[in-house]
Amino acid sequence: MQKDPFYKSLGYAISGIIHCIQKERNIKIHCLFMCLVIICGFIFHLSLIEWFVCILLFALVISLELVNTAIEAVVDLCTCEIHPLAKIAKDTAAGAVLVSAIASVIIGLMIFIPKIFN
Repeated sequence: MQKDPFYKSLGYAISGIIHCIQKERNIKIHCLFMCLVIICGFIFHLSLIEWFVCILLFALVISLELVNTAIEAVVDLCTCEIHPLAKIAKDTAAGAVLVSAIASVIIGLMIFIPKIFN
């Protein structure tokens, strides 16, 4: 079986990101906060290391939100009934996003609070 060319694989990935942003409320919220952090980063003149940390956190949270959406879609494809294992899969994936978002907020506060008070 031959793999698709790279440009097609890239197109599939971009299509998945666009679908998630269009259909999922939570990724819209994450993107809004990401934009706010970027604006604040320019206002408070983040250092290069602080930008690296923020970009890594953006990537972590958005990536986990994409994986969460994929897991939910696969679970919904596999069963229409309410099943305890389906609930565990969906809740655990959502929990991963929550953990990363909370960690991102804490780290963001550690970066921005000293700058606000200076």
